[in-house]
Amino acid sequence: MTTLWTSLQQSFLLPTPSLTESNLPSQSGRVFIVTGGYTGLGLELVKILYRHHGTIYIAGRSSTKASSAIAAVKAQYPSSDGRLAFLPLDLDDLTTIAPAAASFLSQESRLDVLTLNAGVMSPPPGSRTTQGHELQLGTNCLGHFLLAQLLLPVLRKTAATAPPGSVRVTWAASLGVDVYSPSEGILFDDRGAPIVHKNQRANYGVSKVGNYFYAAEFARRYPYAETGIVTNAWNPGNLRSELQRYGGWVEKIAGKCLLYETRFGAYTELWAGWSEEAGKAERNGAYIWPWGRFGGVRGDVERAVVEGGAARFWEWSEEQVKPYT
Repeated sequence: MTTLWTSLQQSFLLPTPSLTESNLPSQSGRVFIVTGGYTGLGLELVKILYRHHGTIYIAGRSSTKASSAIAAVKAQYPSSDGRLAFLPLDLDDLTTIAPAAASFLSQESRLDVLTLNAGVMSPPPGSRTTQGHELQLGTNCLGHFLLAQLLLPVLRKTAATAPPGSVRVTWAASLGVDVYSPSEGILFDDRGAPIVHKNQRANYGVSKVGNYFYAAEFARRYPYAETGIVTNAWNPGNLRSELQRYGGWVEKIAGKCLLYETRFGAYTELWAGWSEEAGKAERNGAYIWPWGRFGGVRGDVERAVVEGGAARFWEWSEEQVKPYT
């Protein structure tokens, strides 16, 4: 019953967004990375940041989509003093992450907000990454985890001189944390690896729990008092986006009736990465609901953080990415 209630709270009768393109301060001089920033809510976030003069690196694997998005955004906001750049990486191939981080660091000496937005949902059963991981777990979690680890030094350097609470790492979770994931969020096999389920929705839920676990563990392992970095995970909301590209016709019809415009998801991301409230030290590791407010996750998932499930997932992730650092 509690899961039903929290799901309803995150899906219907949502409050008006408090931080949007209309009241975001100038982002001049600040540098951001948005993974998957050339489509969906990532692109909507990029538009807002560029409109307010930020420098944004759009990270992804399609140079064609990135070039098209960059041209469209520049045409939409010709008076912006911001800058847009493409950062090539393929989240389902860990060998591409370190070169992407190196490319970014060769061009920039600061990173203010890392928005780990990209993801895949319910691909065909058996889909795998280049390294053989279940596709959703590898793309949504491991690729982002490695990227965040490689960029941690520049985040810490930026936080040393930036306004308190303004340097952040934010992770894409989902309502799937509450409605699709198994008991305790992630189950592990005898080798300590996350169990891959026959149901792709369950695997999607696992990947989103993984990102929530990353935020919780990042806050614990890199406390704000030592790093100056704030991290959180967020459910962007139920949106019309490319995530539904693998869905059936029933889902697509229902989606047109029940899903919100993509820009609202960008408001959730914006609040997580740019609002004063989300930047407070005592909110480090928080979970954020649409369209920008603090919330919670299913009780057993929250208990898994306290009882070591998040640490176990973090340590397994470290083992998987170590050869590619």
